[in-house]
Amino acid sequence: MSSSPKGPASYFPSIEKKYGRPVSEWFELIRSSPLARHMELVGWLKSEYGLGHGHANALVAAVRAEDGRVGN
Repeated sequence: MSSSPKGPASYFPSIEKKYGRPVSEWFELIRSSPLARHMELVGWLKSEYGLGHGHANALVAAVRAEDGRVGN
């Protein structure tokens, strides 16, 4: 029996399907952005790429967790 992804990763399959880009590309975009604060990045993904709030938030949270950045 396989376990389902938890937390932000649970959104990844639907993000890839809906927006047509692999999660790795979204991670690269987020990391290359000059913005640093969590909600700034979420707003940027929503306005520039049309992501929904939950999807944008999940991507930013995952990148920040991978990079060891917590908080704002």
